[in-house]
Amino acid sequence: MAVPAAVDLVDLALKATTAYQRPDLGARLVQTRKRLVDPNVRVLVVGEFKQGKSQLVNALVNAPVCPVDDDVSTAVPTIVKHAETTTVTLVRDRGENSPPERTEVPSSQIAQYVSEAGNPGNRAMLTYAEIGIPRKLLAGGLVLVDTPGVGGLGSAHGAATMSALPSADAVLLVSDAAQEYTGPELEFLQSALKLCPNVACVLTKTDLYPHWRQIMELDRGHLGQAGVSAEIFPVSSMLRLHAAQTQDETLMNESGFRELVNFLLHRVVARADDLDRRSTSQDVIAVCEQMAAGMKAELTAQEDPERIEALVGELTRAKTRADELKQRSARWQITLNDGVGDLQSDIDYDLRDRLRTIGREAEQLLDDADPKVIWEQFAEWFHQQVSSAASANFVWAAERARYLAGQVAEHFAEGAEVALPQLRFDQSESLAGKVDALSQPVSEAMGIGGRLLTGMRGGYGGMLMIGMATTLAGLALLNPLSIGAGVLFGTKTVRDERKRELARRQAEAKTAVRKHIDEVTFQVGKDSRDMLRRTQRDLRDHFSGIAEEVSTSLAQSVLAAQSAVSATTSERETRIRDLKAELGRIDAVAQRAKALVTEQASAPQPAAVGMGT
Repeated sequence: MAVPAAVDLVDLALKATTAYQRPDLGARLVQTRKRLVDPNVRVLVVGEFKQGKSQLVNALVNAPVCPVDDDVSTAVPTIVKHAETTTVTLVRDRGENSPPERTEVPSSQIAQYVSEAGNPGNRAMLTYAEIGIPRKLLAGGLVLVDTPGVGGLGSAHGAATMSALPSADAVLLVSDAAQEYTGPELEFLQSALKLCPNVACVLTKTDLYPHWRQIMELDRGHLGQAGVSAEIFPVSSMLRLHAAQTQDETLMNESGFRELVNFLLHRVVARADDLDRRSTSQDVIAVCEQMAAGMKAELTAQEDPERIEALVGELTRAKTRADELKQRSARWQITLNDGVGDLQSDIDYDLRDRLRTIGREAEQLLDDADPKVIWEQFAEWFHQQVSSAASANFVWAAERARYLAGQVAEHFAEGAEVALPQLRFDQSESLAGKVDALSQPVSEAMGIGGRLLTGMRGGYGGMLMIGMATTLAGLALLNPLSIGAGVLFGTKTVRDERKRELARRQAEAKTAVRKHIDEVTFQVGKDSRDMLRRTQRDLRDHFSGIAEEVSTSLAQSVLAAQSAVSATTSERETRIRDLKAELGRIDAVAQRAKALVTEQASAPQPAAVGMGT
């Protein structure tokens, strides 16, 4: 949610950059303002299939926005946000260079597009569905994202959800009270904590399972053992909806939704507001310092003319150091370029190593069984393993990229605190389409007629060979020995042909596995490299901009100090008064920026939203 005081402050600082002819500083504030006026605070609602995610979203907004039924599961991410009137928009991505296609549909048809029953396997090729609804809970910028069942890290939906986590402000892992946390759920939580600042757990369907308190305690134990610091909120969506309908405060308290709503408002939306204030304060203060630098240098020169020569020398040396930061040979540039090169090599090796291990395990499984018999279970296992590898590789790449950003910032600032740019790691759309299911190779199966013909061909040869040999003993060509040999040879021929068919099926299945791994390596590897290149550009542009700002400020300081040499006494006194007045105005803006943070610390917390909102 945009903070009005922060927006007004940025607008005032923008006017100052125009007045003092510093368009380079104004460009930074323009980005600050764009970030401020973006109201969205995204909360991903994730979990396994049929855990009550969609019903949880419905209960939070007190409206049936997400389809819910015993045989209905979510197939397409559904974004629920605030709007003046209820609207449903279907969004399809048309590539990087084209805007997404947006189609409005009646709210009554939403199930036809976002549920597995109406849109199996997302055959409609939707990127997401966007639902706007007038609700006070969402008015502050809260956006709820109902995601398809993740299946832990080991699924395509899980891979897509994992790659969307860095762009989320919070994550709610939904699990019902039927059983304690599974291994994939704990693994997902551990990875989510590395990518998202706020992670909480929601235990649903407490009205259906009387033993939910025991399950919650077991879950807390699992979280502690896994090193996951996340709060658990036990809730009942049905009680919440019924309480909102009947205005029953007792049922509302029993549903557990008050605590969950307070978490979303006080720990997610309020924290996003706090981060906006802090980042705005830092940006405005930094801009004020740059604008005041030249004036302070000139003021020093005007007040103490004897120090002009030493001051100009000092400023010139500082400008030389700032100019060096703009060069390609600067140490931070070398650190960035070398770090990205090393990171690309490590990430590519990590992905290939993970997939090679999966490939060896897959080939061993195919050697030990008939692919035709086990293919359905094998393909599901293989798909989960490949998706898990892609997700884990993405998580590690994002972690390493953030670490590299910190290294560059520390090196650039020589130990001072420098704000990092907003790094973009969201690859949910690209990663989701790159981890497809393994296709079964097509091979001709030998029927009964084919086997009979193969057996007759082998039996005929055996019968003829033994029959010819027994004629030397005075027996007929067709005799019990030759007929028995024919049966034996025919049976062996059929058995050998079956072995050849099995070996062919195994070889074809292995080839399909290798081709699939090569395709995933190529596509996912490219996505990782693209992400790292974006990170490199973001860091390069961010720190180059800072170096340019510092160099420009110091250049103006040198010129201002040198101009003080030719000033007369009366001119000097007038200029000193003007400089102090200008510095006072800039300092007033800086003080307002500092007050943003202190005001947030002393501001009262927002009130909880009522039952009917």
